[in-house]
Amino acid sequence: MKIYIRSSAAISPQKTIGNVSFLTEPVEYTGTRLQAIEPDYSAFIDPKLIRRMSHVIKMGVAAAKECLNTADIEVPGAIITGTALGCLEDTLTFLTRLIELKEELLPPTAFIQSTHNTVAAQIALMLKCHSYNNTFVHKGISFESALLDAIMLLKEKEADNILVGGTEEMTDTSFIVLNRLGLFKRWPLSNLSLFDTPSKGTIGGEGAAFFLLTAKPSTDNLAELNGVQTFYKPSGIPDTEKKINAFLALHDLKINDIDLVIIGKNGDLKNDEIYNQLGATLLNEVSIANYKHLCGEYPVSSSFALWMAANIIKREEVPDVVREMDIKNLKPRKVLIYNHYLNLYHSLMLVSAC
Repeated sequence: MKIYIRSSAAISPQKTIGNVSFLTEPVEYTGTRLQAIEPDYSAFIDPKLIRRMSHVIKMGVAAAKECLNTADIEVPGAIITGTALGCLEDTLTFLTRLIELKEELLPPTAFIQSTHNTVAAQIALMLKCHSYNNTFVHKGISFESALLDAIMLLKEKEADNILVGGTEEMTDTSFIVLNRLGLFKRWPLSNLSLFDTPSKGTIGGEGAAFFLLTAKPSTDNLAELNGVQTFYKPSGIPDTEKKINAFLALHDLKINDIDLVIIGKNGDLKNDEIYNQLGATLLNEVSIANYKHLCGEYPVSSSFALWMAANIIKREEVPDVVREMDIKNLKPRKVLIYNHYLNLYHSLMLVSAC
């Protein structure tokens, strides 16, 4: 059974939501943190509800509704989301009030909305969708786990028009904590020159990306989702190469059959060493594209990469800002996404033209 991406929508630090050009006007930031460009939420959400929603809930609901509107679907057959850290803003609010009120007379709203499945639940409530609803919290492969669940549902014919998304927010507190752990750069720099001066640390990011998956072929579909695979803590570069080749072999492909490989470089020396070594061996003859200088690093950033890949295939263009070097095929038909998070959680996604 073939599985298609019917539509997609993303809210990110770039201009990606609504009727905008495809990454032709990249937004430049100077610092160590990228924040999502938020749309006018009143176009997607009842204004009375907006003030009760945290940042990540608003992003998730708006991206989901934009995705459904693009596909002209009112109610999906299932809703599946992936997030590693969940609703951090509401969690922080709840914990702060817990301390301030000395564990007495706590208002329940912040606690209720602090759970990881809040985004999927809010989308279902607003759409009156009583079908399958699930959220995966699998750290660096949370989004890929959601995709795999959707693929299984489609293949088992349990549902069609499945809404799948990845959401993550970065609050001031989480940024401070992660910065102390050494994840981010120690000095401000331009995100568009992230790869020019490799050093320890990267830049933080956030965003929400949603996709409508279907088993029905259509000329309106963005792309075909051929496969998704995850693996944990490979023993080294040879092991990683073996897993990539085995994944491609499942689809009767070799690396030279791939027109474009989107990789998860983020400017951190240790993180990027894996991609550099692969670039000298397995990926030395294929075209490479990057994406984390546009959205920043966060556990479900691969959802932005999939949004980018689907649009590259549908629009038949590779934006200049994502090209690592000269692109051999400016209208790629087969795109491989390879990303890892902290060199623990690795994922592969294969997308092709319908």
